[in-house]
Amino acid sequence: MKSKNKKTTGGKSPKRKIKDLSELKNEVLQVLEFNLHKSYTVRNIAKALQSNTAETKKYIDRILNELLNEGKIEKASRGSYISTKQPEFIIGKVDHVNPRLAYIISEGREEDIIVKSDNLKGAFHGDTVKVVVTKKNREGREEGKVLEIIERNKTQFVGRIDMSVRYAFLIPDSRSIHTDFYIYNDKLNGAKHQDKVIVEITRWPDGPDRKPEAKVVRVLGKAGENEAEIHSIMAEFDLPMEFPEAVLKESENISDKITDKEISQRKDMRGTTTFTIDPADAKDFDDAISFNKLENGFFEIGIHIADVTHYVKPGTLLEEEAYTRATSTYLVDRTVPMLPERLSNGLCSLRPNEDKLTFSAIFQLDEHGTVHNEWFGRTIIHSDRRFTYEEAQAIIEAQIGDYSQELHQLNVIAKKLKQKRFEHGAIAFESVEVKFKLDENGKPLGIIPKVRQDAHKLVEEYMLLANRKVAEFIATKKKGEQKLTFVYRQHDYPDPEKLNTFSVFAKRFGHDLKVEEKAISKSLNNLMSDIEGKPEQNVLESLAIRSMAKAKYTTKSSFHFGLAFQYYTHFTSPIRRYPDVMVHRLLQHYLDGGKSVNKEEYESKCLHSSDMEKKASDAERASIKYKQVEYMASVEDKPFEGLVTGVTEWGIFVEIIETKCEGMVRLADMQDDYYEFDEKNYRVFGRNNKRMITLGDKVTVEVKATDIDKRTIDLMFVDEKKSK
Repeated sequence: MKSKNKKTTGGKSPKRKIKDLSELKNEVLQVLEFNLHKSYTVRNIAKALQSNTAETKKYIDRILNELLNEGKIEKASRGSYISTKQPEFIIGKVDHVNPRLAYIISEGREEDIIVKSDNLKGAFHGDTVKVVVTKKNREGREEGKVLEIIERNKTQFVGRIDMSVRYAFLIPDSRSIHTDFYIYNDKLNGAKHQDKVIVEITRWPDGPDRKPEAKVVRVLGKAGENEAEIHSIMAEFDLPMEFPEAVLKESENISDKITDKEISQRKDMRGTTTFTIDPADAKDFDDAISFNKLENGFFEIGIHIADVTHYVKPGTLLEEEAYTRATSTYLVDRTVPMLPERLSNGLCSLRPNEDKLTFSAIFQLDEHGTVHNEWFGRTIIHSDRRFTYEEAQAIIEAQIGDYSQELHQLNVIAKKLKQKRFEHGAIAFESVEVKFKLDENGKPLGIIPKVRQDAHKLVEEYMLLANRKVAEFIATKKKGEQKLTFVYRQHDYPDPEKLNTFSVFAKRFGHDLKVEEKAISKSLNNLMSDIEGKPEQNVLESLAIRSMAKAKYTTKSSFHFGLAFQYYTHFTSPIRRYPDVMVHRLLQHYLDGGKSVNKEEYESKCLHSSDMEKKASDAERASIKYKQVEYMASVEDKPFEGLVTGVTEWGIFVEIIETKCEGMVRLADMQDDYYEFDEKNYRVFGRNNKRMITLGDKVTVEVKATDIDKRTIDLMFVDEKKSK
């Protein structure tokens, strides 16, 4: 409803002139149509329009008679009126942001619909619901209520058991579930107080005052213990605990013999120098690099990828399981693999001194990184050496050791490839990642930032080259007049509004960012260069990435903004990503002269893969946060230097520079004064002492409390502690 907030004199509402009658009629109709099923009197309408004068009421009465004659409204009881408009039903998903309200996200609508928790009709976060818009609030946002729950997002939940004498409650782990669950004692399945468990809903709530009822289906262990907590995270994000027996059996029955017939159908690369470069703790090696200096002065560089599609065939249980999982998930202390170990660590792993079947992209490059020739197809390789990143880095730096000349030349060309990417507008996103030093029980002993050196970047550049060239090869190919359906990796231009927000944030740290489309890539790279090694590096890199559009899989061949590639795909990790499996199959299909495949079918698979990728990413972040909270609980008396990364009406977010952990200093806990939130200037200030804490400030904090269930860290300022 559009209402005119006009200035009043002496407390009286302004008078409307007769020439405003047409506008007034529209506003009266909007009041009734945005409040369907609610009746209004003349006085109610005048009050809603903030024009409660006798003259306005006279005009409203006349307008209501016109609307009655037009059939747009009808009489209700006691001189009130109601709209005859049929409500518009909208289908969407529940995003339950806090205990008070949720948003209904509907595809194709620019704005989400606000629904108060009391009007959710028992819907939970992620459920698909039918909702009706009932009104517009003072800010002009649509509000509604749930009419029907179309599909439940999940029926099983994970959490902690809280026992009483005659019954128990489940306290859910998920921050998006804002109620506990009621469990009868005979439904506990042996669970004890403070156990982490998985429950299944037996009765959904049918109103705001009812709790869901559940039964325990699996006991994970005592809350706080590593196995119980990690399994809780797996259950929360629907990650599988194990492979079905039938899938494992099928994998064990695959022959490890490579026949002469199979070799004859492949390019034999076993005589070419080949090696892998991976993390020290890696068990699956899905890519290898070969190097050969040619007589014409060019360098033949092969990117060889495990030929998963040779072993995982359409229509098999392995294929079905790989598609369902869609990705491997890397938690802090374990991997939830896409493929069984027999494949991921055995048949498909490019282990040294073994013949292995691969799918390869082989290029002839000059010393400047220009590609002069390319070839794609199935190969057989024999890796001569397995390098860890640390070993390869030491050889690159010293230029002495196994394959030192090959590694040196590969590194020189990789740097040229990287330089060209940035000249074309690629963005240097390298957010700081952390790894944990764990004891035998999974308890974190320390947090170590991961360091990316030339050896990491070398491998990355050749993987990017293979992914880009495979995508270009198919995107520019046609079968008759028809473009070939393929799986691409898409990364759109960032949303201007999010960029503006980020630029304001960066400015608080003293950095300027130009957000115009033509200048954004260069400006972002300048920012990334400026902050390197500074305390604010991690927070600004993380926020820059969050302000970007999310990369996704799609059959649409479109520009990849972050990499500045016209076409891009994922070809290099089929052991751990299902889209790469699709890419291998499609590439071979088109190399064999096949027709374009069904686009809708592959777009559906792309959507599933993108959804599963996000779920895996969320689970990985949850496991990192859990270990960060667990580690910070062990250092409660130690002061840490931190950086203010956020300011809200309830507290100050601080990222600890040493450990990259983020916690909150709650305003309610700051006892030296009453602090007020200045939203416009990203700061809080003391009402009496005038102390000001603003975004980007360096502070010293200590851990006040930690909560493993919620994965939160409460901090306190060290000077505040001393003042007590």
